[in-house]
Amino acid sequence: MKSLIPFIAVVVLVLLAFVGVEAGNLQFLFGVVIPYAALAAFIVGFIIRVVNWGRSPVPFSIPTTAGQQKSLPWVKQNKLDNPSGALGVVGRMALEVFLFRSLFRNTKTELRDGPKLTYGSEKFLWLAGMAFHWSFLIILVRHLRFFAQSVPPVISLVASLDSFLQIGVPLLYITDVVILLAVTYLFIRRVSMPLIKYISLPADYFPLFLILGIVISGILMRYFSKVYIVGVKELAMGLVSFNPVNQETMQSITPLFYVHLFLISVLFAYFPFSKLMHLGGVFLSPTRNMPNNSRMVRHINPWNHPVHVHTYEEYENDFREKMKKAGIPVEKE
Repeated sequence: MKSLIPFIAVVVLVLLAFVGVEAGNLQFLFGVVIPYAALAAFIVGFIIRVVNWGRSPVPFSIPTTAGQQKSLPWVKQNKLDNPSGALGVVGRMALEVFLFRSLFRNTKTELRDGPKLTYGSEKFLWLAGMAFHWSFLIILVRHLRFFAQSVPPVISLVASLDSFLQIGVPLLYITDVVILLAVTYLFIRRVSMPLIKYISLPADYFPLFLILGIVISGILMRYFSKVYIVGVKELAMGLVSFNPVNQETMQSITPLFYVHLFLISVLFAYFPFSKLMHLGGVFLSPTRNMPNNSRMVRHINPWNHPVHVHTYEEYENDFREKMKKAGIPVEKE
């Protein structure tokens, strides 16, 4: 049920957009109103989450360490896995953001017959994560050509490299295949591994089905069901310039496009309130963005409330005579 409910929810979203456009002529709603609302929800929600994280107190030095800390001169320090300065933190963050270093180092633990605790490699998860995120980024960059009057050379270069195999007409984009395989693998892994399946929630399945719906609808539009690309370009340019196109142009675009656009809008609106916000959270995680310099710098909690301290001198002034009678030594006679 944890996976069935999100699947049904995505199917309902697809049918809602398709029926709304095909039977209700709601092209303006699904092509203009909802995308604007989704973008506003994404921006506002993203800012609120980042501000809340930024205001959270971090009273202690808690960076994750995975190597030798800087200590004596003759002890070799691991500057990336245990950085002591800003440059090392930047290097570790770069490896984390672009190469998923912590996921690459991750291992899986299993209890086998014996009972015997065994550890194994989890490189397929790292590879699928890398393939999915980088493919998603490249696809996003490619789609920017719809929002520019003249396509920038950088975007044209990315599209050319993505289709350099020169397969089919229209040319097959490698990232279309890679992201479909990656999302499918992540879903199969989540439902086939008992431990992962046990801790999974509907909120873990919904983004997978939603992204899978976006990918499949995009593939259908490019390779199977042709879309009036000129109308799509005019619609995109109208959204960017806050000058929506007329109803006639919107009606010339197939309903499948509005299904695709609606799913993207739902993803954008859902993004700030889901686990997908690790996109922004990774930069604000104190376990990653703090140097491990606790041996060189004293970390004082700036959120401590002022507390009246009863010093020993005050204590002795209050009880000096009683301390003398009890034979307890005092500093002042």
